[in-house]
Formats: sequence, structure tokens, C-alpha cells
Amino acid sequence: MTDQTPDVALPFFWAVGIEDTNIGWPLRGSDEPLDEYASTDHYSQWREDFDRVVEVGATTVRYGLPWYRLNPAPGKWDWTWADEVIHYAVVDLGLDLIVDLVHYGTPAWLEGSFTDPAYPAAVAEYAGAVAARYDGLVDKFTPLNEPLVTASFTGARAIWPPYDSGDAGWARVIVGVSAGIQSAIKAIKSAQPSAIIAHVEATHVWETEDAELVPHRDVLRLRNFLPTDLILGRVTSSHPLYAWLVEMGIDADVLARFQEPCPTPDLIGVNFYPELSCRELVSIDGNPVGVAFNGWDAGLRQVTEEFWERYGIPVFISETAVEGDPEHLASWIEAIAATATAMRADGIDLRGITWWPLFDFVDWSWGSGGGVVEEFYTRINGVISPVIPPPHSAGIAAYFRRMGLWTLHENAGVISRVHTLAATTFAAVASSPSHALDEEKAT
Repeated sequence: MTDQTPDVALPFFWAVGIEDTNIGWPLRGSDEPLDEYASTDHYSQWREDFDRVVEVGATTVRYGLPWYRLNPAPGKWDWTWADEVIHYAVVDLGLDLIVDLVHYGTPAWLEGSFTDPAYPAAVAEYAGAVAARYDGLVDKFTPLNEPLVTASFTGARAIWPPYDSGDAGWARVIVGVSAGIQSAIKAIKSAQPSAIIAHVEATHVWETEDAELVPHRDVLRLRNFLPTDLILGRVTSSHPLYAWLVEMGIDADVLARFQEPCPTPDLIGVNFYPELSCRELVSIDGNPVGVAFNGWDAGLRQVTEEFWERYGIPVFISETAVEGDPEHLASWIEAIAATATAMRADGIDLRGITWWPLFDFVDWSWGSGGGVVEEFYTRINGVISPVIPPPHSAGIAAYFRRMGLWTLHENAGVISRVHTLAATTFAAVASSPSHALDEEKAT
């Protein structure tokens, strides 16, 4: 059971994130680790990338540390790169970091990844080491990004390690990552008692017009909150998914351990992409699949309200973006600013907005050798189809996802960033008193 939430004195912030998916295993299909910092050449351009954060007027950055590089073997640590990066961002530029500790992957030496019995202790050691090393520089931490997506890719569909599958695999990963989040929170708070914990979750809007799929839709809506319910000690025998977890092979003693005292997260981050996070359930060949639809600002408000009303913990939009030309991105920036203003006026304790990513990222299919990884279907001109990536032979540029304030361009193996209208719009909105969303700044 979680302790009472402390009152966090945190003014409203405009943030950006740098896509940091890092899976320190050779993946099926490529025999290479998936590391977005390597794919986008961030490892050699990180100074300029942080300069871009300042350029768009963001005060805060959601920024990941690649666990597999910092902790390449049990008991072995290499802080060289992280020390230099954090000093530049925090000391030289004055940025506030929300450090993203686990983003879909673990080091390969943790043989069972998220379902390894050693995972909770290993991630606690890592989280505590980071919090202790950067005490005085970093005081905000996300123990694990998106438990729901982690469970889908690693536990239900065998896309990433530990390559588990099915509902039972999904349940095993959800319980593993949730236990790891609790253990990481305890370790962080032990190293830094005043640290701010930002629990970040993917959000989904599930709808259907098929009456036979309504029960499945209702289960998916419950699953939206299961990881957070576990972390907060709410999954007791009366929880609507408790019996299902036991049926999936989760021992009752394991579930009981979530009732042990654990500090409550100080913030809940909701990751919402209006054109990707909203899904209509349809039946294809007798199987339910989610077809993405555009939920726009109504979807953003719905998921934010749901998490705020369910938990009463301050929320922030921890990821959001759309894909397309810079004008389309600019229109979403304006829309989220207006929606955030309205939500705060209606009493939702919304603390920030994060555009993710600062610059385009490389589609995860590239890291799987061009294999299909997406979990949703699309509807184009009325035709429903799965998301099929381009041929791997087309090269990395064919996999650039146009969601960044800067676009990526590749020439002769060199990846560059190009400023867009979206960056200009974000800077204008973030600096405008009418969009400051902070009473002190606005006056």
C-alpha cells in the first residue's frame, strides 16, 4: 500500500522529450540492440540537442539514461557519458531533468528481463545508484516508462525480450514491471528523500460499435489502470482484475506484496497521441483488433480526467505529438495549450505539457530488421490494415517518424536536424503569458 501523497510545489512547465527507447539485447531480426540515441546520432550530437531544448523555450526535459550502458555487467558501472551530459544540461544550461530510468528494456545480463526474479532488486540497485550519484543535480525520476506498452511488446506479442506471449505473458510482465517500479521508488526515496517520482503510463481510449466486443472493450478499459492500481496497492481480492491475474498464474502471495508500504508517486504522467492512442475495436477473422482513430483534444481531456479523478495525484502530459507536416504539428501544439488551460480552469491539477519527441525518431521496426512491431491497425479510405513498415533495404531514412519539432535528414550516413514551423510554434506558445498556465508567470 502506498503512503500518502506529499504536496509537490511544482509550477506549470513546458517540456520536451528525446526519444530514448533502449533495449540492451541483440533483437530478433537484426542481432543488434535497439537504442534510439544511436539510431538518431544523439550520442554525438547531444550538446546541440540540449541547445535546441533551450531554443524552443522548454524548461524541462524528459531524458532517458540507457541502463545497459551505465550498468554493463552486474556490479559494474560506467558513469562517464552520463556525468558529462547531466552536467551540461543542468549546470551549463539550467534545465530541469525528469530522468527516465527504464524505457522498454533491461541489460542483457538480466537473463529474464522484466520477468526475471532478480529484476526488482536489480532495477532498485540501478535507480538508487542514479539518484545517489546525481543528488543535487536531478531530483525527478520516472522509474519505468509505459508499463502497458512494455507488457504489450515484451509480454503479449514477443516483439522484445523476454519474448513472452499471450495474456499470461502480459500478466507476468505487468506484475514484474510494477514490482520493479515499487522497488525503484523505495530506492530513489532512500537515496533522495525529497525526490519527485513521476510515474508515466500510456493511455488509450477504447471504443467499439460491435456489441459482441463490448465485454472485451470493458476489460481493456480496466487494464488501462491495472499497473497503476498495482503500484498504489489497490489490487486486493475485490479488484475486478484480481481473479483474472490469479487465473493467469500470478500467485496470491505475489499480489499481496503490493500491499507493503511504498511511497506514492508525486506525479502521474499520461502519454497521449491523438492519432495513435485512440482505438476502435473491430473483429477481423474472428479476432478483436484495435483500429487507430483521431481522438484529438477530446481524447486528451478524457484520458487526463480519468487519471486525475481515479487517483487524485497531480498529472502532467508526459508525451504527446502528431505525425505529419510541420503545420499539422503546429495545430496540435495550439490545441493542447488551449485544452490544458480549460482543464486547469475546471480544477484538474495539471502540472505540465511535454512534446515528445524534440526531433524525429526512428521507427522501432528498423531495429527489428524491418519486422512489423506496431500493435494497432489503421483505416485508410475505409480499408482496415495492419501497419507494414517499408523494406529494410530502403535505409534508415525511410523509417524516420515525422513527429519532431526538428525533422531528421540523412545524407551519406550523416543524420542532421532541420528546424521547422512546429519548433517556432512551440517556442511561441511556451513563452506566451496567455499559455503560461502558471498564475505567477501570467501576472
